[in-house]
Amino acid sequence: MSKLSDPITEIEYAQAGATPFEEKTIDHQPTALGNDVETIDIEQIGNASDLYEAVRLATEREHALTLRQAFKLYPASFWWAIAISFTIVMEGYDTYLLGNFLAYPTFAKKYGTYQPASKTWLIEPNWQVALNDVGTVGNVVGLLMMGVLTDRFGHRKVIMGGLIVITALIFMTFFAPNIQVLAASLALSGVPFGMFGIMGSAYASEICPLALRGFLTSFVNICWVIGQLIASGTLVGLVNNNTEWSFKIPFAIQWVWPIPLFLIAYFAPNSPWWLVKKGRLTDAKKSLTRLSSGSSEAEIRRTLAMMVHTDRLENEMKTKTSILDCFKGTNLRRTEIACMVLASQSLSGETFAYGSTYFFTQAGFSSSNAYKLNFGASAVAFVGTCLSWLLMIWFGRRTLILWGFSAMALDLFLVGCLTYASSQAAIWTQAALIIIWLGIYSTTLGPQSFGLAAEVSATRLRSQTIALARLTYQLAALVTNT
Repeated sequence: MSKLSDPITEIEYAQAGATPFEEKTIDHQPTALGNDVETIDIEQIGNASDLYEAVRLATEREHALTLRQAFKLYPASFWWAIAISFTIVMEGYDTYLLGNFLAYPTFAKKYGTYQPASKTWLIEPNWQVALNDVGTVGNVVGLLMMGVLTDRFGHRKVIMGGLIVITALIFMTFFAPNIQVLAASLALSGVPFGMFGIMGSAYASEICPLALRGFLTSFVNICWVIGQLIASGTLVGLVNNNTEWSFKIPFAIQWVWPIPLFLIAYFAPNSPWWLVKKGRLTDAKKSLTRLSSGSSEAEIRRTLAMMVHTDRLENEMKTKTSILDCFKGTNLRRTEIACMVLASQSLSGETFAYGSTYFFTQAGFSSSNAYKLNFGASAVAFVGTCLSWLLMIWFGRRTLILWGFSAMALDLFLVGCLTYASSQAAIWTQAALIIIWLGIYSTTLGPQSFGLAAEVSATRLRSQTIALARLTYQLAALVTNT
């Protein structure tokens, strides 16, 4: 697991011809100016006479922190990571909304065709696929842009720009006169949503101490579930409304998010890692001071020295910041892990479980019962994600993910077997198993994969690696949705 500073691992030190904190084998030696880390000018902290001792002390302190101590020393890191992660609530709401609108009677009447045989309105299958996939295509574009934009402008400005764009695009969705315009609006909206989907993990992993990072990178999944709960509750409340407002109101609710989220991003501190990478050490110290209000001046300076030292070593090992560098050397292995663990979310049956409303209605449930079941499933997912935080402490990410795969595979196997039974009891059992699957997913793979993908990358390539991982997820989702 990586550290707050994400100091270079022992393997990487070995590749550079050094061992951790072994000054004599590092090509660059700090210029002995007679000034130590605690007194030297911030812009020259990388040349402090006691740089390596400061790095050692900062690293040891980071590893010694307990969860309670980390929260006490870094309360601002905790709350800012949570606040920025709420951009994902908006994406979770939007994603869940579209996936479950397909079974909505008034939505089908507005954008579908009449089926004389069943005397119902239905979105044509090709348009069902299109509505599910165009947003994913937009996500892919957003993910490709995210790494480049974040590296140049920082997390805050990218979030604020995305929120401005999404506010305008909601108008296009809300007033869409036909399914073609609706599909176009969803494709365009997918671009900023693609960036929001991983921004919370990337930001949390750069501002939080090690003891808090596992919880806050996994908080992304809670934000998804919160968005889905809000969407599910909205759909349940409006499913019996026979006017177009039954689906226009859920679209309009999306205007609630951008203004408060824009203000949060505006006042949030920049990632100190991004500032160090840009050479803005004075600003990086100010950011660290805001994020670690419980730390002394000396501790903040040592943490900054550790960041500068790590950034310098990554530069020496030619850890550049382009997407292509994610596929070179040890970074290739990191990228493989991040990509596959996120892609496994979709490949494990996520699309089937999260789009279960349409399945329920086709299986014979009334629209009202189908949406009530989905609301209950979202509540189960919320509880499961909270439980995963405790289980992570006891078992670790890898164990949880592996056991989760096994349990989810067995669950889906049972759902498939029950298709051979045509009784109402079998249908209800399938519904229960789908909810159980969602509970298992939310306790194991869902939250843990976000945290693992965020922590496995090199510091300078974190945004690019997470973007590639999320891109792999979206490509897998395109296959499973189709």
